[in-house]
Parts: sequence; structure tokens; C-alpha cells
Amino acid sequence: MSRAVLSIGSNLGDRQAHLRSVTDAFAPWLVAVSPIYTTAPWGGVEQDDYLNAVLVVDDPAADPREWLHRGRRLEQAANRVREVRWGARTLDVDVICCATADPAGGPATPVHSTDPELILPHPQAHHRAFVLVPWLAAEPDATLEVDGRSLPVRELLAALDPAERDGVRRTDLTLGAVSR
Repeated sequence: MSRAVLSIGSNLGDRQAHLRSVTDAFAPWLVAVSPIYTTAPWGGVEQDDYLNAVLVVDDPAADPREWLHRGRRLEQAANRVREVRWGARTLDVDVICCATADPAGGPATPVHSTDPELILPHPQAHHRAFVLVPWLAAEPDATLEVDGRSLPVRELLAALDPAERDGVRRTDLTLGAVSR
């Protein structure tokens, strides 16, 4: 039923292994995987830098809530603790956006949700270079709906402060190739 964009990050423990656990778990549905980037923490809490990446996934049997549950199960397996908002974490899996396929082959329809547990599209994604930079690397023609308008991720990234964009630095680390 849906194609989703997932932003993944880690700044505790074996950060690359935590990210790889996500790509391994989502392997059957992977469409694209970004390179790994290092970024300063976002949100004002003192902590170590993050490793971040973006996955594009597609599963006709999954709805947006299922993507959220799959990500949460992986966070739990990595012993994710939710004590401090924007605090350090072993693993963070965020659903950025979802779209449902058109059975007739037309363009996908963005999914909207105002549920506090799963707001879609993610309300802050267009402000976060650590989401947009990897996403653009994984899906160069990506768009994100912001305020009811579908905008190219490239334009959203260009609109950010240059210091924000420059703070997202590509690493030599990888999460492997897409197998399908």
C-alpha cells in the first residue's frame, strides 16, 4: 500500500551497526539507501554527533502505522530510551512521509496524518538538513509536501541556512547496496 521515506540516526554505541540493523531489517522493501552522514546534534541537548542516513522503502502490505511500528521495534531492539526530548539515542527511526500507490499507475498520493504519534508528512523535515541531504542523495528527484504544496527536496535544502547544510558531512561509511 505504501512507499515511505525513513530517516535513521544514531549517536550512542556502535552507531554504524545500529544503522545497519535498520537496512538489514528493511532489506526486503528497500528501494534506495543514502550514504551515511555525520551531523551535530539538533535540538540544543549536549551530546555526541550523529550518524544519519535515509531509506526509501516500499511494501504494498504496509500502511504508514506499520512503518512506524517496524521502526519502533528496531529502536527497542537497540535499547532506545526516550527520556530526554532530542536527547542522545542508540537508534532513531522517523517516518518522514508516505505515499499510496495508484493502482492505475498514476502518481502516488501523499498520506496525511494528524495523529500525534505519527504526523505525516513529518512537520519539521523541511527544516532539517540532516534529513534533506541524505534524502536527496538517495532520491535526487524527491519531493516533500509542505503546507499543502509538493516541493522539490532540492529547493527545500537550498532554502536552509548554509551553516545548517554545511553541518551535514558525508562519511566514507556505507550501509550497503539495494538488492532489488
